[in-house]
Amino acid sequence: MIKASNIEKFYGELQVLKGVYLHIKKGEVVSIVGASGAGKTTLLQILGTLDVPSNKGNSQLTINNTEVTQLSDKALAKFRNEHIGFIFQFHQLLPEFTALENVCIPAFIKKTARDEAEHRAKELLDFLGLSHRYNHKPNELSGGEQQRVAVARALVNSPSIIFADEPSGNLDSESADNLHKLFFELRDKFGQTFVIVTHNELLADMADRKLVMVDGLITNQAQTVENA
Repeated sequence: MIKASNIEKFYGELQVLKGVYLHIKKGEVVSIVGASGAGKTTLLQILGTLDVPSNKGNSQLTINNTEVTQLSDKALAKFRNEHIGFIFQFHQLLPEFTALENVCIPAFIKKTARDEAEHRAKELLDFLGLSHRYNHKPNELSGGEQQRVAVARALVNSPSIIFADEPSGNLDSESADNLHKLFFELRDKFGQTFVIVTHNELLADMADRKLVMVDGLITNQAQTVENA
């Protein structure tokens, strides 16, 4: 599903990632934990194709049997839209659009017909308990509801992988707990792979595997590669 080899990242003279190796299987829920500055978000952005390794010629990143570092910008954008979903700490919903419209945006980018996109979006919002919120704008929704809309948006194109960066970091404990359980329900229902960066130890420990990053490396790397 995801194979990353020798991923390095520099910002000026600061080396944030120091040769990360990673193998994640289809349908896994994997958490990535570590202190602030360990490189977790940087790694997630590279795995999610939002950023590229500094050593692009000497690293590899394969997702769904596609070597994504070899794709053109246009092909990469298309691949990302079709295969990858993102959930962030701050929901990133567009305030001028309704919940239904926000969920549909990735499908419209994919050029899915409006009727088909709206049908899929409603299915997801119904599954997430938001059937009564189709036409509400973000400022009319609670924090937990906003994050569930963001989850639906991440799922609307039926991506094979969901990357989540501190997805419950902005939620109260009850909403966070509900979101954590939802990830596993979604995995069981739709078969997606989840890669989650989190400081929430409860969520991290719920995952099928917990990867610990220290100073730009996965410290349990040998175990991770062997068992992947």
